Amino acid sequence: MDADVALVTGSRTGIGRHLVEHFVAQGRRVVGCSRGPADFTLEGYHHLQADVTVEADVRRVMSFIDDTYGRLDILVNNAGIASMNHVMLMTSDTVARILDTNVRSVFVVSREAAKLMRRHRYGRIVSIGSIAAPMRVAGEAVYAASKQAVVTMMQVMAFELAPYNITCNVVAPTPIDTDLIRGVPKKKIDELVDRL
Repeated sequence: MDADVALVTGSRTGIGRHLVEHFVAQGRRVVGCSRGPADFTLEGYHHLQADVTVEADVRRVMSFIDDTYGRLDILVNNAGIASMNHVMLMTSDTVARILDTNVRSVFVVSREAAKLMRRHRYGRIVSIGSIAAPMRVAGEAVYAASKQAVVTMMQVMAFELAPYNITCNVVAPTPIDTDLIRGVPKKKIDELVDRL
């Protein structure tokens, strides 16, 4: 049997890049996407420049996977954005961007991935959550809400996709030194870790 095919969104940097390296090391065939070009290459990895908030881009990624490999076994919804701000200072445009990237795109990518997975009656969908949701971190009302929405979405999708042997899960890591949190003061991160 051919090696599994994995798709990682937001694969250019941070957690996404590490996931790509991990999957490639396991011998999987890996496709990644991000809005910008990747500054690294790996044998067994193919990077596509695509915006997961644009449905046509998502379909283009899935078409590439279908045309190239004919299957998709693993999806990691890693792409996400955050904006730390007091609720009274948060603009509606920022809210829309966060929800579009962190919620709507996860739905669209998962839906399209499930269509490919269903053919072989096997699939694993994993979405990256955040401890900001259960910990109710001040300044992250919208970000935390978006990540909690993903938890509920995955719970419902798990029931709907179970007949096709497709599982859906959320992993919520503790703070990791990535571009997403690099602008957060160290004192705030330390306080957050102390609460864990």
